[in-house]
This record gives sequence, C-alpha cells and structure tokens, in this order.
Amino acid sequence: MTKIDIFSGFLGAGKTTLIKKLLKEALDASKVVLIENEFGEIGIDGGFLKEAGVEIKEMNSGCICCSLVGDFGSSLKEVIETYHPERILIEPSGVGKLSDVMKAVQNVDTEAEIELNSAVVVVDANKCKMYAKNFGEFFLNQIEHAGTIILSRTADISESRLNTALEIIRGHNQKATVITTPWDELDGKKILETIENAKDLEAELMAEVAAMHDEHHHHHEHDENCTCGCHEHDEHEHHDEHDEHEHHHDHDEHEHHHDHDEHDHDEHEHHHHDEHDEHDHDHHDEHDENCTCGCHDHDGHHHHHHADDVFTSWGLETPAAYTKQEIENILEELEDEKKYGAILRAKGMVPAGDGTWINFDYVPGESNVRTGAPEVTGKICVIGASLNEDNLKALFSK
Repeated sequence: MTKIDIFSGFLGAGKTTLIKKLLKEALDASKVVLIENEFGEIGIDGGFLKEAGVEIKEMNSGCICCSLVGDFGSSLKEVIETYHPERILIEPSGVGKLSDVMKAVQNVDTEAEIELNSAVVVVDANKCKMYAKNFGEFFLNQIEHAGTIILSRTADISESRLNTALEIIRGHNQKATVITTPWDELDGKKILETIENAKDLEAELMAEVAAMHDEHHHHHEHDENCTCGCHEHDEHEHHDEHDEHEHHHDHDEHEHHHDHDEHDHDEHEHHHHDEHDEHDHDHHDEHDENCTCGCHDHDGHHHHHHADDVFTSWGLETPAAYTKQEIENILEELEDEKKYGAILRAKGMVPAGDGTWINFDYVPGESNVRTGAPEVTGKICVIGASLNEDNLKALFSK
C-alpha cells in the first residue's frame, strides 16, 4: 500500500520547510518519494523516466524528489510502479486547485494499491486575509478541501491577525484540524500524527461519558453531587419498598481517581436506575420537572437513552494563552450549574504563553491542572446537560 499525502499552499507559505521537517523528524526518507510542482526547477536528468514525463530533481537523505512534467496521472503511475514507495508526498503548484490534485490522484490507473492519505494546506497566517481577497477562488479552494490546515509564521503574529486568519478558515472549513502552534515548538512526529489521525477531543470525551452512562444502568449508587438530575438533592433519600431493600448514597464506593492521562474517570459514574437482583424496581424519586438526565418521562418511568441523546458538548479551538491560575478559576466557575449547565466532564490543552502548555481535567467537585506537552493548537471541550454555550464561551474567552 502506498500512502499519498498532498501538501498544498501558496508559494512562499512554507510547504518545503514543513516537508523537510517531516522527512527529518517523522518519516523514513528512504521509503518516500517527493513529487514537486510542475513549476519547480528541474535539476538532475531522470534518464529512464524522462520519457514518461518524470524527471528526477535530487536525492536527499534517501528521498527521491522528482517533477512531473507530462500527464500527471500517467507520470504518477510510473513513479508508483517504478519505486514502490511506502509514501508519496505531493507538493503541487501554489496556484493549483487542491480539489483538482485530489481528483487526479484518485483517478490514477494503476494495479498498485494506493490510498489518498491526507490533504494538507499550509497557510501563511500573516497573508491569509490578503490571499483570500486577491486570490479567492484558488486560495479558498485549498482551504475548503483540506483535512488539515497548518498555519505558518505564527510565532510573532499579533493575536488579532491570527484570529482573523482563523475566522477566514472556519468560514470555509469547519471540520479541518488547524495547527496554530509555531513549528519550532512541535516535533515532526506530532505534526504527522495530527495530519494522519487528528485527535478529536469532543469524540474522545463523549465516548468516555457514554461509557459512564452505560455503566449507570448497572449500578444504583447515586452520590449527592450527582449531576444527572435524577434526584432533588435535598434531604430526600431513596428507600426501596421491596424486601426492606435500601439504597443509600455511598460515598466510599464513589471515589474520584485522577490518572488523567489514562482517562480513568469511570469511578465517577453517572448512574441510572436499573433492575436489581430480583426486585421489580420502579423509580419513585421525587423529580424536578426540569430534570436534565432524560432518564424519565413525566409519569416517572425510567427509560434508557444513549449518552448523545442526553448530553451535549461545547468546544473551542484557540491559540490564546492562559495562566494556571486563570484555568483554575475557570474550573471553579464550572460548578455554577445555574450559569453554565450541569457539567459532567471538561478537558483541555492550552498554551501558557511562556513556551509551556497547560493540560486540565474537570469532573464535578474535582479538577486537575498540570503542565503538558505542546499541542498543535489549544483545545477545550465541555460535556454536560443543558449547557449554556454563550456563558461557556464568555468564560473561556480571552
């Protein structure tokens, strides 16, 4: 299988610099073919491949670099069948449409197994607004079709200019992963990992909450701080009327553990009422009509719902820097259910502004803030019920 990665971007955006970084830090260059754009200078004659429209440009650290000067499809086929590389990096012309390059790769007629692995666009953050205005069709086509957008020259950019670039990008592509962290702060392996398998923080947390939610149907150990809304947290305590079976809020069996890197939050479980042993267990808790857990109808009957039917998420990608104290204050604020909703889980990775990064985790009543490794951009995600997104946005805004 040959993976094909396209690195698009306007001339001068930094594509070549990025590719060299990946070849040096993340890829085995001896198993890579780099195909440069048709406007590149042609150096060393490729000899036997020249008739097929392929000219070898240079050999660099074992990487075969060539320019396709004939029909793109047939030339690409020739490269694949001649070298059998594990990976081909394509650096197309800066003024070409990314969608056209992607289509050409997908239409290559070869018996070899190939996969369009990624479509990356490198954008000069300082020139994003100008390019969008002056070269709209070509520039925006690249942004619209990218799976990963890597901003270059962000080390000394003003916050307002960076935010303008992000607004333009998000106005044309909501789904792409955007890398805003200066490249010098990131290892090539981290960049490649993001390109190939962008980590979706929202999906990760929702899966975690779903697991907790499912576990909720097998236990009945409601903590007085339970956020599901199944109880009014007054002095009401639930007593089952069957065989003098009592259900208590058992704090000893509801401890919080914070090995956050392993996502070990299953101990803080969001429990639903299920059948216990041979008890025909109906739910008789006094119920707030504004219950947020979604586990009952108006007659008090218990129903099973998927976590994504009950909980919603709010997220933010931001290059803004936060201090540890600011994050700690924000997490304390999340306890205000009336203002922000019933927060079940929050997690984030944000720059600290001094070259270090802050990682944080939150569950009701407990939080953890620590130094972490640099990420490709700041990410924040909150999962809960009846979230007030406007207030959450204001809380985390910088």
